[in-house]
Amino acid sequence: MRFDLTDLSLFRHVVEAGSITHGAGRANLALAAASTRIRLMEESLGAALLTRGRQGVSPTPAGRALLVHAREVLAGVERLREEMAAFSGSAFGQIRVLANTNALTEFLPEALSAFLAGHPGIGVEIEERTSEEIVGLVAEGAADLGILSGTVDTGSLQTFPFREDRFVLVAARDHPLAGRGAIPFVQVLGHDLVGLDRRSAISRFLVAQAAREGRPMRLRVQLRGFDAVCRLVEARVGLAILPESAAARAAQGLALAVVPLADSWARRDLTLCLRDLDGLPPFIRAFVAQLRA
Repeated sequence: MRFDLTDLSLFRHVVEAGSITHGAGRANLALAAASTRIRLMEESLGAALLTRGRQGVSPTPAGRALLVHAREVLAGVERLREEMAAFSGSAFGQIRVLANTNALTEFLPEALSAFLAGHPGIGVEIEERTSEEIVGLVAEGAADLGILSGTVDTGSLQTFPFREDRFVLVAARDHPLAGRGAIPFVQVLGHDLVGLDRRSAISRFLVAQAAREGRPMRLRVQLRGFDAVCRLVEARVGLAILPESAAARAAQGLALAVVPLADSWARRDLTLCLRDLDGLPPFIRAFVAQLRA
């Protein structure tokens, strides 16, 4: 059995993405090359590592065991790079971050820019996930830290406050709901809506909240960014549910009304979560300090 570091990194990416295609992209490999590597790994081991289906791939028992060791080996290699880099007087490394939509688009760019400017040898890999997914992935070692809604149970993970935000209704200024002081989400569900792409963490979260109310979301248009959503709201295509930070920024230049949601889950203070701050490499602790500053 001979697996090299590229094999192990590819396998980790494939399992975490739930797709050979997406895993190959994350590993910067062509799909054909990635498929061949996975096949040769299975042949070398003499057992299937992945269960293939229409919805993607999932690890077999052998694959889950390999994933644990792959993460340990790759983490060890990363620590080796960090220690050797210390002899050259510079820091090198990679930070893996999982963030929900709001953190990724509204709050991370500024903090990330400031950190990277002072740490030229450090790279940051960021992936968008729902808050519930982030907890499990950070706990099992798939990422160094996560940024998620403070309302989510993080179990035994360490947490630190990050930013304050909440979901609000965004409407054209002359819409009948624009003058409300606060509105329950269920009352919004009777109106046409404009939202983010269905793959975004926010869209998946809001669809789940609508399902709990026993109502569908009448999404007329789905787009890739907050600004595009707000422009269609101003054009009276529909209403939108967005983080207050994004809505307030858009309302400065567009004819929009911002109305608080009355639901308790609408409060979306953001939290940093990680397994053990003291056990992280110095450059990741520095990144966490930058985020908390």
